[in-house]
This record gives sequence, structure tokens and C-alpha cells, in this order.
Amino acid sequence: MYSYYCISDHGLREAVFGGNTRDRTLILKKGKEMKFLHLSDLHIGKTVNGFSMIEEQRSAFDQVMLCISSEKPDAVVIAGDIYDRAIPSVEAVRLFDEFLTDLAETNVAVMIISGNHDSPERLNFARRLLEENRLFIYSVFNGKLGRLSLSDDYGTVNFWLFPFIKPVSVRNLYAEHEIDSYDEAVRVAIETANIDFSSRNVLISHQFYTKAGMAALRSESELVPVGGLDSVPVEYIEGFDYVALGHLHCSQTVGAERIRYCGSPVKYSFSEWRHDKSITVVEINEKGSLSVEFFPLYPIHDMREIKGKIDVLMSGEVSGLEDTEDYLRVILTDEEEIIDPIGKLRSVYPNIMYLDFENSRTSIDISGISTDIESVEVLSDYELFCEFFLEVQGSTMSDEQEAIVRDLLETEVDV
Repeated sequence: MYSYYCISDHGLREAVFGGNTRDRTLILKKGKEMKFLHLSDLHIGKTVNGFSMIEEQRSAFDQVMLCISSEKPDAVVIAGDIYDRAIPSVEAVRLFDEFLTDLAETNVAVMIISGNHDSPERLNFARRLLEENRLFIYSVFNGKLGRLSLSDDYGTVNFWLFPFIKPVSVRNLYAEHEIDSYDEAVRVAIETANIDFSSRNVLISHQFYTKAGMAALRSESELVPVGGLDSVPVEYIEGFDYVALGHLHCSQTVGAERIRYCGSPVKYSFSEWRHDKSITVVEINEKGSLSVEFFPLYPIHDMREIKGKIDVLMSGEVSGLEDTEDYLRVILTDEEEIIDPIGKLRSVYPNIMYLDFENSRTSIDISGISTDIESVEVLSDYELFCEFFLEVQGSTMSDEQEAIVRDLLETEVDV
């Protein structure tokens, strides 16, 4: 059975027909053009270098609700990676529940697919109940793309829901095809959907689509298979009027403005610290007419990098320039040794995530430093350390340093 939903000025009414919910559910609405928000890669529950991102995510979701209030879209699409882990924390589940509850109180259709970080079965929980509140989740792929259709003054827009798939997980669904790669799995799934491309069609997908000659902007927080084995040619999806992609955390297009990764709503690694996060707002008019705008997202604490000598960075002249509670990567350039640098810095900048050093010592390449086997066998631990210190520092140890090293080497350690 499937449900045919009709949203009108008189509210919601339902008629039941035979068929498959996932590719027959229809939502009708009154309006001049179709507008929807494109989100992805929420990664609810993620921690970055030991810092929980829950409050940053809650703030981002609050801003999504503000965007819905101001833009008045007909739909919200979330293109996968709802959670950061297949088994999310209790805190993460609670936050997603809050977000879904807020979305259900609006008059928008919400379409959600699973990503490579999600457990499709767990995300699928209570799917039928959620559909009664216009929250449509298609996470367990059954061999067919899900379809949800919305209509406006220009006709029907078909939203095709395509959760993340792996070749091994769909091979048995296409017995007549040889599925040995992500490339083949996606190609077959789209070809067998029998899509009428003379109509307006939107694809929601969470795969790694690439175009020959174009390098994708990837971040450290993404899972990157060796050799890019998960890549899929963008040519398979070029027939769609808009492609709402998830998977990459930096907002970017793939060969055309209408094929877009919206990026994550929160910065999840320092490779993203220069990225501007936003909600992608898409408006579709008649066939071939489309516009894309961006609703900016602002973090509670930004992620940024500062560099210099410790005394300068801790001075009011520098620390007063921006929020000291931002998530920071600090690069110290002091030549002299510093006792407890992280402790000192955190007295001013409490949310330091990384501490690096950049000076004459760190610039020396020690990969070529070696001691022949015979020397290792005859030299004492102290003599070996002296040689190593000379190679790295370019000078011998002071009397005080020698005394410290001898004392440490002579101290017996109980294991």
C-alpha cells in the first residue's frame, strides 16, 4: 500500500492506493514555483579533537529553522550522514529527535536519505509514523530509487531519493547485472529507475561523484577510500534538473551549478577552517530555469588558526582581536624551549585543539639521520643521545642539559 497525500488550504487528507510508498508517494501544494533547502553531512554527535560539536550542531539546526521561517520553502532535503557513527550516542539521538520535531511543526516536506556514516536500519526506525508528519526517510535501499513528487504552477517536480550504496550490498538486487564497483552500482540503479527526463527531476544522493579533469575539494573529516575507488562519473546524473549531493564537507559544484555538494553545516576539521558554511536554497521554475542562493550559517565558536611567539599571542593586543573561545590551531614560532606551552596558552584560549611548532628545529629533516649498526652496538645510551642531539640541533648540549639527560638515563623505571 502507499499513501497519496494532498496538502491544500483545507489541511491534509489521505487516500490509500495499492503500490509502493517509496516510489509513489505524492505531495501536492499550491504555489508559483518550487523552493527547497539542501542540507547534508550533519554528523550529529561528532567530536573534534575531544571537543563535542553537539552545541554547535544545535545552533546550526536553530538557524535552519530561521531559514525555513524566512524563505518559506516547500521542502527540506538532507542528503545523508545524519549521524557521525553507525551507532550514535544517546545525546546525538536526542538532538536529531529535537530537530525532527521542529521540522514536523512546519508545513514543509522533509526528505532524508542515509549516508556512508549512517546505519540504514537504525535511521529507518519509525519511518511510517514519521511520514504522517511529512517526514520521509529512505535509508534502506531496496533496489529502486524512492520518489516523492511535489507540484506547483509549472507542473510536477519529482524528488528521487537515492541513499548511499556499496557494490557488495546491492549486487543481489541486480542479478542480471555484473556489479563490481561503485561506478557500476550507481549506473545500474539510475538506469533501471526509468526516469522521464522531460519532466523536472531532483536527485538526492550520497555518493562521491567526480568529473574528469576536476579535482574535488575534500577535507580531513571525510572517509577517503584508497585510490578513490568510491568515485562515480558525474555523467550518470547530468540529466537531472538539480542534484542535491552529500558526502563532501566543502560546498562545491561538480561540472555544473545544478550538481552541487552543499557541504556540512559545521566545521569538522582544520582543513575546513577557511570554509564558509551555509544552507543552499534552491528555486525551480519552469523546466530549465533554476536559481541557487545561500543562507549563511554562523558558529557559536569559529575554527581558526593563529601563529607567532607565545608572548605575542597571549598579549591583549592579539587576543583581543577575535573571540578567545574559538576552536584554535596554534603554531608557535619560539626558538627557545617553553615549559607547559599548552597550559599557558589555554589560560587565554581555552578551546585549543592543536598545538604545533614552527622554528629552526622543526624545519630540520631528520628522516636522513642514521647511525650505523656497529656504532649502535658499542655506544652507550647517553652517547647515542648526544649524537642525535648534535644532528638535530647542530650543537652540543650544555652542561645543564647533559646533567638532566644523565639523571634521566640512570633513573630506574618500574614497568
